[in-house]
Amino acid sequence: MRYSLLTLCVLLAGCETVRSTTDRVFGGDTPAEDGTPAVAEENVVEPQPVPATTAAGWVGPRTTIASLGDPTTPGRWLETPLVETEFTGRVVVPRTGAQAYITLVPASGPASGGSRLSLDAMRALLLPFDELVELEVYSN
Repeated sequence: MRYSLLTLCVLLAGCETVRSTTDRVFGGDTPAEDGTPAVAEENVVEPQPVPATTAAGWVGPRTTIASLGDPTTPGRWLETPLVETEFTGRVVVPRTGAQAYITLVPASGPASGGSRLSLDAMRALLLPFDELVELEVYSN
């Protein structure tokens, strides 16, 4: 039993998914072949200019509660009633400080309604898939 548990741990530690996640969480600076430390690569989407009609009157963060959206739809997106047009914005998790630039997609309903976050965005923000999460949404 101990050997099977040890074998499972070794195999799991060699898994690329586990390694990439731990590298993001713990920094993952490993020295390159020439002896210089390598920089951990992150999938950061560069912000795009915000249309003037959307940014008007939206200076600070807006808060929303998000759950997992449709897991079959690819990309990093937040479907939210806070926006009227689709554009790139910044999302921050106040509890952990994690942030990511994602596409804000309009959703029907009142502005106080909940939002849905893509699977890729939840992974980028290191969020659990089965919980409701408070998010701060920035338009710029």
